Amino acid sequence: MTVAERTVVEGTPAALSVRPRPDFVETPAIRELTERALAYLAAGFPVHFRGPAGTGKTTLALHVAAQLGLPVMLIAGDEEFATSDLIGGQYGYHYHKVVDRFIHTVLKYEEDATRRWVDHRLTSACRNGFTLVYDEFTRSRPEANNVLLAVLEEQLLVLPTMSREDAYVKVHPDFRAIFTSNPQEYAGVHEAQDALSDRLVTIDLDFYDRETEIEITAARSGLPPAEVVRIVDVVRDFRASGEYDQTPTLRACVMIAKVSAMQGLQPTAQDPRFVRICLDLLESKTAFTSQARERRAPTQDAAQSD
Repeated sequence: MTVAERTVVEGTPAALSVRPRPDFVETPAIRELTERALAYLAAGFPVHFRGPAGTGKTTLALHVAAQLGLPVMLIAGDEEFATSDLIGGQYGYHYHKVVDRFIHTVLKYEEDATRRWVDHRLTSACRNGFTLVYDEFTRSRPEANNVLLAVLEEQLLVLPTMSREDAYVKVHPDFRAIFTSNPQEYAGVHEAQDALSDRLVTIDLDFYDRETEIEITAARSGLPPAEVVRIVDVVRDFRASGEYDQTPTLRACVMIAKVSAMQGLQPTAQDPRFVRICLDLLESKTAFTSQARERRAPTQDAAQSD
C-alpha cells in the first residue's frame, strides 16, 4: 500500500492524498510496470491490473495513483453494491421558504421542498478530476458497474436525478481510473462484461522474480537480504512444488521474515522456532482437502491389503 491521508473537499466524500510508502521497492520490473501504466493513463485510457492474490495489485495501483499527484477516491468492490453506491442518490430534502411583506396588511409566503442529491465517490472523482482506484471491481455485480461505460468512453456520467440541469456530469479532464481484479478467485466474483473490459487497458501481473521478492521482503521486514534469501527460497520452492490448495505468495515471505526479525531468530532449519513459523504460515495452504484424501484412499487401501 501507500501512505494515505484524508483530504476533504467541500461537498464531496473524503478523498485520499497518497504518496509512495517509505519501504516501497521499485526494481526494474516494477518500474517498467509503473511506466507502462502511467503512459496509458496519460493518454486518457483506464488501466486494469489483473492477477492472482499476492501479486501486489492494490499496492501497485496506489503507487501509480501517487505518481499522478491527485487526490484518490478508493472503492472496494462488493457484491451488495448498486449503482447508487458508486454515484450517490437523493437523500433528505432541501426546504425553501419566501415570505412577502411588501404590503403590510397582506402576508404572502411560498414554501417548497426539493430532494437533495448527495455525491458518492465515482461522482466526486468525475466532478473534481480525482483519480479513481476501483479495487477488485469484479466483486461488484456487472449491472452496478454499467454506469462506468459512458464515463470511460463518452466522458459523461449519467445521474438519475429529477432535475434536468443535474442529470449529466461532464467528466473532468484530469479524471483517471485504475482497476484491479483477481481472475483466479471463484467465490464472490463476477465476470466483467465485455463492454467494460473493452474500455480498459489490462496489464496482467504474476509473481515477481526472485530478486524482486528478496528486495521487497527485506524492505518490509528489516531482515538483512542475506537472511531473507533463505525465506524467499523456501516459499518459492513450496510454490513450485504445486502441493497446495492456496498459492503461497510474497505475503508469506514478508510474514515469516517480519516475525523472525521481531523475535531475533536465525532463518535456519536448525532453529525449531523458525521452522514452526514456516509451518504455521505454509502448512495451512497444503492440499489436504477431501478430494486429495479421496485420491490417496485407493493407495492406502492397497497398502493395507498387502
